[in-house]
Amino acid sequence: MTTWAGRTAAEISAAVREKRVTPREVVAEHLALIERLDGRVGAFRSVRAEAASAEADEVAARGDLGELPLAGVPVAVKDNLAVRGESRRNGSAATPDTPAAQDHVTVARLRAAGAVVVGLTHVPELCVFGTTDGVLGTSRNPWDPARSAGGSSGGSAAAVAAGMVPIALGNDGMGSLRIPAANCGLVAIKPGSGVVPAGEGSTWFGMTEHGPLATTVEDTRLMFAVLAGTAPVPRSEPGTLRIAVSLRSPLAGVTISRPYAAAAREAAGVLMRAGHQVRRADPPYPLSLATTSLTHWTAGTAADAQDLDPRLLTRRTRVHARVGRPFMAAARSGSAREQLRRRLEPFFTEYDVLLTPALARRSPKAGPWHERGWLSNVLANTNYSPLTPAWNLTGWPAMAVPCGTLPSGAPCSVQLVGRPGSESQLLEVAAQLEERNPWRRTAPVH
Repeated sequence: MTTWAGRTAAEISAAVREKRVTPREVVAEHLALIERLDGRVGAFRSVRAEAASAEADEVAARGDLGELPLAGVPVAVKDNLAVRGESRRNGSAATPDTPAAQDHVTVARLRAAGAVVVGLTHVPELCVFGTTDGVLGTSRNPWDPARSAGGSSGGSAAAVAAGMVPIALGNDGMGSLRIPAANCGLVAIKPGSGVVPAGEGSTWFGMTEHGPLATTVEDTRLMFAVLAGTAPVPRSEPGTLRIAVSLRSPLAGVTISRPYAAAAREAAGVLMRAGHQVRRADPPYPLSLATTSLTHWTAGTAADAQDLDPRLLTRRTRVHARVGRPFMAAARSGSAREQLRRRLEPFFTEYDVLLTPALARRSPKAGPWHERGWLSNVLANTNYSPLTPAWNLTGWPAMAVPCGTLPSGAPCSVQLVGRPGSESQLLEVAAQLEERNPWRRTAPVH
């Protein structure tokens, strides 16, 4: 008997279109796996077993299966995006437990492509921090359950890494796709500004982008095309690119640990052997980057918390919002972000792609970080994930791609960054890394 849990989205959708399996059968297998594994992983805030089964039948009844790129593919959705008929809690007791009247535009596009939403995944409160824990649940890294899955798309990443779904939807305001993808050995792309519609909900003054989490570059490319509303770009060789390799943290005083530096060197070697011009070069990060990152990060939370009862927010979130309130007008103006873009643009005239470690070190231990103080959370986040925020501030595309392993055996990861409009090019470079340096797709939690 063929099993479909653990298969890629591309394999599942092809089988459904060819009527080798029904959407209900695919969804049932994944729901059974969620029931068996999620008690250990903590990926899902809500599982839509009955609704997903009914929606799988609706997909099967459509007459256009051959036109559906994600026919019958189970997908998990981050719990800060609206799913029709489900509440959107955003990791908080302060948000209303009322069902959404309609899907977020990205969810609607996935459903139109034939995907079936099997559940909503855990996030830290208001998606603020790089560990997914809070009053509604804690998401663990399936490769190393003692560690956090990362955040804020941590539940989505954990679901994919455990094989409970082949793909998941998340978003990224300061690294919230790339951080958990790097922890959990996944591929993720944060598109550049305006490539995927923002839709309703928080964007942290235009810094947040919606994107896919997947186990392969092919699935990432497929889901990204659906979200962007474009036809999938056929695979092609990217030609000879000028690739800069930087092992320097953008934030002064934060160092890159040995495994993550080694992963970037390993990826550089792979790309050099693939024929690219690879050089060591550091972007001219300004000393003010830490301040700019903190002010925009806190200002986004201040905006999100404005209409919520502060008594129902955890202490770290209340403090974060209070710190950010004076910075909201500056964040809205975008002047600091424009200055950063102008400073970094010449670097991306000289180089086509920037390759860095994805993280500085492994994620913190899983646990109730929401019960700890604000400063300890900020320091933990900054010390392990200093490499992602700059590219939200610029609005340029960036990816996390698995490469190497940590001493624990969990995956390591690198980051690829490109100039505006280079999403397809980054996906091609990622595909070269995958072909020449393949990774294990899912964690051994079965």
